[in-house]
Amino acid sequence: MTSALSPGFSVVVPVYQSAAILPALVNRLAPVLDQLGGDHELILVNDGSRDESWTVIQQLSASHPWVRGLDMMRNFGQHNALLAGIRLAKFDTTITMDDDLQHPPEELPKLCAKFQEGFAVVYAPPQKEQHGLLRDLASMATKIALQSAMGAQTARMVSAWRIFRTELREAFATYHNPFVSIDVLLTWGTTRFGAIRLRHDPRLMGTSQYTVAKLIRHAMNMITGFTVLPLQLASIVGFAFTLFGFFVLFFVLIQYLIYGSVVSGFPFLASIIAIFSGAQLFALGMIGEYLARMHFRLMDKPAYVVRERS
Repeated sequence: MTSALSPGFSVVVPVYQSAAILPALVNRLAPVLDQLGGDHELILVNDGSRDESWTVIQQLSASHPWVRGLDMMRNFGQHNALLAGIRLAKFDTTITMDDDLQHPPEELPKLCAKFQEGFAVVYAPPQKEQHGLLRDLASMATKIALQSAMGAQTARMVSAWRIFRTELREAFATYHNPFVSIDVLLTWGTTRFGAIRLRHDPRLMGTSQYTVAKLIRHAMNMITGFTVLPLQLASIVGFAFTLFGFFVLFFVLIQYLIYGSVVSGFPFLASIIAIFSGAQLFALGMIGEYLARMHFRLMDKPAYVVRERS
């Protein structure tokens, strides 16, 4: 697959409920890609939109030879849609960006210039976060989780706006798990990450599909899907409370030997039981998360299913 790649740029954009924005996206991308030089393509992946997004994509691909489209059978999620588009890319450099023009195409030359410094992957985080406090905190937690999964400091700078060498997809060519994190998968092929802060514009219309709840769920999927950190944490917690239990037992025995009675009082015993019960449930919960992912993997559930191409 890698040997067949041609020099040029493949821009992959997951699309969801963006029928009204797509023509503007194509019109703004065209002169920028021409400026970068070489061949290029735009792959629009319709991720189960309920509006006319797929119809618009078909119209754009019919009138612009460099525009290609994929229509998913249903909504699989942003990263799953990206995976489908990345596997379709035919040029040696892939760029991913959002469909809402928050990532202004006019900033692409700066991203490419940073990429030419020898990195395999370069992210373009915003110069200033534009979300509310809760969303920013959830995003921060997600990036911390991603750092544990990626094992790279650059994880704090991840963004949906990224550029990377298409050949990296060979590292996850056989990956079919429904839980997808493109950023983690890229670490399977390289450790040469870079970042450059670029201007991010406000959304032209609509609202972000990444709510606080979805960000937290994404963080959980990354932690339990790509690392054993929770299991290690559960082991550490269990070991710590075991030591604490021996300390309490030693304290009770000393009390009995010195004063001839044990520590009295229901609150003390109740608190100890609650602590140990909580530790056990925490460990069981982490094990359950991993068992659930094993269950989904055994089901051989696909990461995505393509309905149609244009």
